[in-house]
Amino acid sequence: MSKNYEQSYQESLANPEKFWAEAAKKVHWYNEWDRVLDDSDGHYRWFVGGCMNTCYNALDLHIHNGRGDKIALIYDSPVTDTKKKYTYKQLRDRVAKVAGILANKGVVKGDRVVIYMPMIPEAVIAMLACARLGAIHSVVFGGFAAHELATRIEDAKPRVVMSASCGIEVSNIIEYKPILDEAIKKSQHKPTTCIIWQRPQCKANMLPWRDVDWESEEALTRGVDPVPVLATDPLYILYTSGTTGQPKGVIRSNGGHSVAMKWSMDNIYNAKEGSVFFTASDVGWVVGHSYIVYGPLMNGCTTIVYEGKPVRTPNPSAFWRIINDYKVNVLFSAPTAFRAIKKEDPKAEWAKKFKLESLQAIFVAGERCDSDTLKWIQKITKKPVIDNWWQTETGWAIAANPLGLEPMPVKPGSPTKPMPGFNLKVLDENGKELKAGQKGILCIKLPLPPACLMGIWENDERYRKSYLDQFPGYYLTGDTGYIDKQGYVYVLGRMDGIINVAGHRLSTGEMEEIISKHPDVAECAVIGVNDALKGEIPMGFVVLKSGIERDHRGIVEGVVALVRQEIGAVASFKIATVVEALPKTRSGKILRKNLREIADGAPLVVPATIEDERVLEHCKKAIEALGYPQKGKEK
Repeated sequence: MSKNYEQSYQESLANPEKFWAEAAKKVHWYNEWDRVLDDSDGHYRWFVGGCMNTCYNALDLHIHNGRGDKIALIYDSPVTDTKKKYTYKQLRDRVAKVAGILANKGVVKGDRVVIYMPMIPEAVIAMLACARLGAIHSVVFGGFAAHELATRIEDAKPRVVMSASCGIEVSNIIEYKPILDEAIKKSQHKPTTCIIWQRPQCKANMLPWRDVDWESEEALTRGVDPVPVLATDPLYILYTSGTTGQPKGVIRSNGGHSVAMKWSMDNIYNAKEGSVFFTASDVGWVVGHSYIVYGPLMNGCTTIVYEGKPVRTPNPSAFWRIINDYKVNVLFSAPTAFRAIKKEDPKAEWAKKFKLESLQAIFVAGERCDSDTLKWIQKITKKPVIDNWWQTETGWAIAANPLGLEPMPVKPGSPTKPMPGFNLKVLDENGKELKAGQKGILCIKLPLPPACLMGIWENDERYRKSYLDQFPGYYLTGDTGYIDKQGYVYVLGRMDGIINVAGHRLSTGEMEEIISKHPDVAECAVIGVNDALKGEIPMGFVVLKSGIERDHRGIVEGVVALVRQEIGAVASFKIATVVEALPKTRSGKILRKNLREIADGAPLVVPATIEDERVLEHCKKAIEALGYPQKGKEK
């Protein structure tokens, strides 16, 4: 394969089949493909006819190559004061047994399994066990409420749900089983079995006709071998927020995903066999799928499963302690985590207590990393801090700084350059390609590279409408930005109503739908506003039904509680205000962009089509009463 960035990038665009066939040699295949790429119907199927198993590539392959006694997974849980290590052989043996449990419950290749778990080793084991059988897993973040879990169960139609009795947030125990029971009650689809990992902090009440004790069952079960699957068979479904409020089930294939994971670990993260890789995320998010579970294990690294926060478990030293204790080589986290650390320890006194010599680089993703945060991390660690930009849909970085291929100068505010396979273009609203430095809509010229979404689960029309129809021949990222004359990418924000709260993509449309259920609410709008800690947080505007004279504070508390109940605390919906009316155009479109400009202190560009400027002025006073725009924020 070509050795420098420019050669690799150009080859991947000029001859993608040759480029990715070469990369695929690092993956174990039971038999090779008949065709590298099939793009005949708007879907991008890589390694058609190839036969492999993702779990075999992540575990068994290393054992067969004599590395079974190397450490595969480290579990570090300050919230339970627990530390464990698993060798590749120990992890494989547990995964094989759990796959056996699933097989005994009737799970076969192509069946779906929903995983609703905290950050414990069993979450990783559940994912790999599904992959071992060729079952399709769908991991739901443990912080989501019953409504969100129910929508995913109803859409994926799992035969089995795998969960735990509880999760632990700092010192609070969150019982998962009542949430799961309520979600199944709400869902029209009913799974036949729930496999529950009982944690000592909280024992779940079990339903004898449906629920199975995981630990007891595992002790009685024999391990099973990997099931060969086609490269184009789905590995997992991962739901991401849509503007309609109905989540989109992104489908990831087995073969292309494995190839891209291996390539990215070698060439972007420069993480080789034996490297210690610490991704401070959750397996409920795409970063956790790619770089807690599959990428590091496929590349023979040691991966760290951390059950805790960057702060308050017990202090802001958590990341530095883990780097010190386990000789971490690569740290990957969201900028939010570092903002939280910086807020509690601005002079980085805690970092000085630990040795960080093993650390080679820090990668940040999930949201835009402001230059102040990036420079602060660089200053206290003396290590390269690399921003990268990607999406649930792509599964790996669209733009990054490829440290293992050719490190490039860092430009704060830019995730550097497009990665091989991502033919990134900036288009105007008519689909015309813009010149360097011009701001527009970021799109990827087709075909998409391996690991990108195969489609939306059981909704091909939505896949095409969401990503392909607006600009024929291009994938619509939904982000705006520009590419400078040196080829560096700058991502400015979302086109639609998706906001990025601490790396979690959430739909403002869904929040509006929930707020509208409040009996006193006539109309509402939700926008994302800049936040020094979380990147963005939602702000709500509520118009009351006529004749409502109740205390506004109580109504605001009510709508906040509604959003928390249906989406969960992850939404960080805490700021809302009652207004007389919402600013609109004459055609009735709510001017959310103008509300955000006011809240963020950006130049206000009032459209000529506004219906009543006095309404916008009233909303401006309401925003100011909430304490916005806040000073000192990077615009």
